[in-house]
Amino acid sequence: MSNDRGHNAPGRVPGRSRYWLASLSCVRTSSGDFQRSPRARLARAIMAAWNVRGRRMFMAVEWSGLKAKLNEVGTGGIVGMCVVAPNGERWSHNGDRQFGAASTVKIPLMVEIFRGIDRGERTLADPYVLRDEDRAAGSGVMLHMSAGDTLTLWDLLYLTISISDNTATNLLIRMAGMDAVNATMRELGMPNSVLAREMKGRPAIEGEGENWATANDYANVMLSILNGTAASADSCAKMLDLLSKQQNARRIARYLPESSDIRWGSKTGSVTGVTNDVGFVTSSAGTVVIAVFCENFPDQHVGEYVIGALARAAFVATGVVEPTYTS
Repeated sequence: MSNDRGHNAPGRVPGRSRYWLASLSCVRTSSGDFQRSPRARLARAIMAAWNVRGRRMFMAVEWSGLKAKLNEVGTGGIVGMCVVAPNGERWSHNGDRQFGAASTVKIPLMVEIFRGIDRGERTLADPYVLRDEDRAAGSGVMLHMSAGDTLTLWDLLYLTISISDNTATNLLIRMAGMDAVNATMRELGMPNSVLAREMKGRPAIEGEGENWATANDYANVMLSILNGTAASADSCAKMLDLLSKQQNARRIARYLPESSDIRWGSKTGSVTGVTNDVGFVTSSAGTVVIAVFCENFPDQHVGEYVIGALARAAFVATGVVEPTYTS
């Protein structure tokens, strides 16, 4: 999608704005309605799959296939990866190495926003009126919306997590505060990750702070959401609902078969030289958490293939899913 602000010329933006606002209406829901909705039941089922699915029923995981796949596909760049099997067993490669977080940093931001809701500081129905100066370069749709359009906090969260909208993200960063997000990261067991700047649609330049992430840290935050401990149980269910609306199925979900038994969610991250994905996959066999960060591969398409291939090997190793072989 072009970042050219010429798309906001008079006569073009209002129609596009109405389109995106109409699409948002499909995902808007009140807190009470959410609790009774099928998506709420699904989110609670995902949490239950992690918390209740008997970990003791799983034998030790054989990681040799995943290691072999990493040696095969990971030679063109640098990979950081962490996998947590249904039995709680963890495997990582470059797990504590810092990578550019790109949009994966929106996960702990989401957590802090929901913690604020739990504290009574805000509600999902709170309105925000878009201003011209709010628009941020890079991914998303708010760049093409009209000043004066009104969105709710739920809309901003949906756009941030499911669409990866940079404008929505920056509004949430200002709402929560970087210090609060970083404090939340420390509390969630993310000692080597940081939010240091707003989204700009490009890597950091010299003298500018960078948003850093490690695979181990981001596996931890995903586990805390699945466990229902990142925030209240209700807020964690809503976070899983947002993650399950992910639009990009070319990374962790690349080789997942179409099955009503399988549920997945993730948050991708992309910027020049960086391709990431952090998420979970749930089936009747349990839940696996996967965090993959790729750096210096030839292009994003290669990075997405690498993430998909490694996720597929993780599915086989943990026995959660028998994946497809199509690319």
